[in-house]
Amino acid sequence: MSVRQSLLAILAQGPCYGYQLRSEFERRTGSSSALNVGQIYSTLERLERDGLVSRGAADEAGHIYWQITDAGRGEARAWLASPVERTPGTRDELAIKLALAATLPGVDVFELISTQRQTSAARLETLRRAVVEGSGFEGPEDLAWKIITDATIFAAEAEVRWLDHVEERLTRHPAREMGLEIETQRPRRGRPLKTGPLAAGP
Repeated sequence: MSVRQSLLAILAQGPCYGYQLRSEFERRTGSSSALNVGQIYSTLERLERDGLVSRGAADEAGHIYWQITDAGRGEARAWLASPVERTPGTRDELAIKLALAATLPGVDVFELISTQRQTSAARLETLRRAVVEGSGFEGPEDLAWKIITDATIFAAEAEVRWLDHVEERLTRHPAREMGLEIETQRPRRGRPLKTGPLAAGP
């Protein structure tokens, strides 16, 4: 998540002070991601340093209103218009856990998958129930919440399907019972060589 560009996109609608920015961010993202005020102010200071926002005078309550510059508007527009690049090789704890379990002797990876599937399915059911219960109001904030919740539901559905796929792969993989022994050859110093389809980078 880009806090920097998110704050710029909000400030493009009008000047805001720190707590106001946090409130606006939560309103516009279904309260799915909380930002602490310290993070907001440190981001604003960096944006000011980069010439993307400027700070105004304090009001009678001591609130300092920040406003976007022309350069900041340009960056916000560019961010909103550009696709999100999913970084290859992003660490996924569950995928790493299952990959390790599948290569460790004595670990019942099928039991691990079964336990995870129950947890993932229960979370999916909770999310679906929340959508049904919250389907009455149709305002802008509700729309933001539903977009975020839909994304979470789709991800949870994909996780359950992926667990089924992993279980099937393990069942028919010829090396499933072999495991991996610790290598006796001393590894070389430095970064390990990248291999596999996710190794390509910039």
